[in-house]
Amino acid sequence: MQKTEENFLSEFFKLESAAGIILMMSALLAIICANTFLNDYYSLFLDTPVAVIVGPLEIAKPLLLWINDGLMAVFFLLVGLELKRELIEGELADKRNIILPGVGAIGGMVFPALIYVYFNYDDPMAINGWAIPAATDIAFALGVLALLGSRVPTTVKIFLTSLAIFDDIGAIIIIALFYTDDISLMSLAVVAFCLPILYLLNRYRVEARSLYLLIGLIMWVAMLKSGVHATLAGVLIALFIPLKSKKGPDHSPLKELEHDLHSVVAFFVLPVFAFANAGISLQGVGIDEVMHDVPIGIALGLLVGKQLGVFGLCWLAIKMNLAKLPKGMNWTTLYGTAALCGIGFTMSLFIGSLTFEATDFNKLFDERLGIIVGSLISGIIGYVILKFSLPQVQKQSN
Repeated sequence: MQKTEENFLSEFFKLESAAGIILMMSALLAIICANTFLNDYYSLFLDTPVAVIVGPLEIAKPLLLWINDGLMAVFFLLVGLELKRELIEGELADKRNIILPGVGAIGGMVFPALIYVYFNYDDPMAINGWAIPAATDIAFALGVLALLGSRVPTTVKIFLTSLAIFDDIGAIIIIALFYTDDISLMSLAVVAFCLPILYLLNRYRVEARSLYLLIGLIMWVAMLKSGVHATLAGVLIALFIPLKSKKGPDHSPLKELEHDLHSVVAFFVLPVFAFANAGISLQGVGIDEVMHDVPIGIALGLLVGKQLGVFGLCWLAIKMNLAKLPKGMNWTTLYGTAALCGIGFTMSLFIGSLTFEATDFNKLFDERLGIIVGSLISGIIGYVILKFSLPQVQKQSN
């Protein structure tokens, strides 16, 4: 069992690291398209109208929103599966492994939000973006770790991944509570009708994943029409998919679906999302746009807030004997890892699109500028610190 778990972790980290590198390339390609003669084709691609009509039901959106509402629901489904597995039998099943990354995640969400609020508290529209710098992009962060090679201890990767999982839980709660439109009670009634069906499927240990996904699709459409963000349907579906199988310990509907989705999400969903959302045009960008309080608040939230929040609260928890510094880490590597948490790319872009894309307010600035700058500098700082501190940790352990 221990060997199986180690193999799973090894495969996971390899996959996430490769995904992070591809994510970087997708974002770079988007920026190139947005700032060259390809910009018209890029905009035309994202604005392509796509409609699905079944009887009286019609869903008509530009391609960009299908990507953000549809493909990202698949991403959230995978996040939900990972959360359930980790909390039941993974690293987070042991309460001793929960405290330090959990505390770090809280600090890594609160401090960036406070920094953003400091810069934007007096603007009733800008203040809505307070959650943008509160996210951590695990694929990007592990992609940076991959550049350091085999010298990175598994404990560092596990700590960073665990922290990002708690970060995802926080982001899911934030989206559910604060980023909803006008509520449709009829659509929510359909969602409420789907939940007991999923419960009964789980209760009677039905293992046909297609049934869960079919009910999930109905629930996704209902949530899309309800005003609650449709991507949350992915998390709800994941909670009901069985972890254990009647066929024996070698089979698991949840793990099998998670395994099938990993490559799809890592090498298709997230790169497509990055390509669609990272295409910031730098043409005509002047000092006023760069120094606008929104991108400044986001960039400093990711760059300063994440480091202060993650490292500061972890340091406090260790000093108060609530948790221990993981093996293979010292204070410097902990700080370098905290800096990597400032890479908020995917989820920050996603929350940014929920906050500003539907308004005319973002014509005054581009929040993506703050996300990209903050994430880029955080990644560089984390890489440099870990590059010089990891050999010292290895010498100490030897």
